[in-house]
Amino acid sequence: MAKYNLIKKAGSARRGSFETVHGTIQTPAFMNVATAGAIKGAVSALDLKEIKCQVQLCNTYHLHLRPGDENIKKLGGIRNFTRWDGAVLTDSGGFQVFSLAKLRNITEEGVTFASHIDGHRIFMGPEQSMQIQSNLASTIAMAFDECIENPAEYGYTKQSCERTFRWLVRCKNELDRLNSLDDTLNNQQLLFGINQGSIYKDIRIDHMKKIAELDLPGYAIGGLAVGETTQQMYDIIESVEPFMPENKPRYLMGVGTPANILEAVKRGIDIFDCVMPSRNARHAHVFTWEGCRNLKNAKYTLDQSQIDEFCQCPVCRNFTRAYLHHLIKSEEMLGMRLAVIHNLYFYNDLMEKIRESLDNDSFDSFYCENIENLGKRI
Repeated sequence: MAKYNLIKKAGSARRGSFETVHGTIQTPAFMNVATAGAIKGAVSALDLKEIKCQVQLCNTYHLHLRPGDENIKKLGGIRNFTRWDGAVLTDSGGFQVFSLAKLRNITEEGVTFASHIDGHRIFMGPEQSMQIQSNLASTIAMAFDECIENPAEYGYTKQSCERTFRWLVRCKNELDRLNSLDDTLNNQQLLFGINQGSIYKDIRIDHMKKIAELDLPGYAIGGLAVGETTQQMYDIIESVEPFMPENKPRYLMGVGTPANILEAVKRGIDIFDCVMPSRNARHAHVFTWEGCRNLKNAKYTLDQSQIDEFCQCPVCRNFTRAYLHHLIKSEEMLGMRLAVIHNLYFYNDLMEKIRESLDNDSFDSFYCENIENLGKRI
C-alpha cells in the first residue's frame, strides 16, 4: 500500500518520498504531462527516462475518447501502452469536461456534455471517471470534481463544493469496489481528493477539513491558475496548507512557472504538473537558470552557446542556440522536440535541486538565489 514519508522540513517546505506500487516518487516532484499518452512535441516515454522524469500524467477525458479506455485495458493499461514503467497519475476528466465541452448539463449524478471531437453526447460522473481510470490502470486516480471559473459567485461556489464532496465519497466507494475485482489491472490504484472553493478562504478551509476526514492516500488543491492573481493563488495555498494532512502528499494542480513552483514548495506543496514547459517550448520559449529565452530572436542567429550554460540536458550537451533558432524559424519539427526536451529536463532538474537544498538544509538560500532569475524574461 502507498506510504508518504516526510523526511524533513524547512519552514513549510517539505522533503519526502511517496512509495507506490509503481515505484517511489521523491518529492517535491514535477509530473510531465502526456495528455493523450504522449508529451506534445514528439517526446516519448523513452525520452522521459533520460530527463529525470518520475511521474507521467495522462488525461482521462482524452484517452476515453481516443483510443478508448477499454481498448487501453485490453492492451495492458496505460503504462504498457506508452512503455512508461514509472508511476502514472490520471486526472479525472473534470477539468476538460468544464473547459472543452461547449454544451454541458450538471446534475447530482454527473455531467452530460458534447465531445469536443465530434459533438456526440457523453455522460460522466464519479463512477464513470473511476471506471475509466481503473481501465487505464494508472498509479494514482484523481477524484471527479467540478472545476468552476474564477471569480465565481460565493453561493454557487459553496453549493459546488458540497456536491464535489458528495462526488468524492462516490469516487472512493467505486474505486474500492473496482480494486476488489479479479480482472482489475491495478488493484492498488490510489485515489487523491481535490480541494475546491475558488478564492474564498472559508469555503476552501471547510472543504479541506471535510475531505481530510476521508483519509485518502493524497490530496490536491484544484481550481487555481484559472483566472485569479498569482498572489491570490499563494494566499489560498497558505490558507489551506495547515489543514492538509501532514502524512499525505500534497498536489497543486496545473501550476505553473518555475517561480510559481518554488513559491509553492516554500508554502508546503509536494507535487506539481503543468503543460507550460512543453507548450512554451513549442513556441520557442525555453527556461534557463538566468530566465526565459525566446529562441526566435534574431540575436541567436550566430550564437554558438548552449541554451543554458548551467544545464546538462541532452540538448544543451549537443546543440547550440543558433541551431535551435534555425530549426524553429524553419518550422522543423526537430526544433520543437529539442526545445520540449530541454524545458522538461529543466523542470525536473529544478525539482532535483530543490530536493538537494532541502536535504542539505540550504533551501532558504536556494530560494533567495534563484527566485528572481526564475521569473525573468531575457
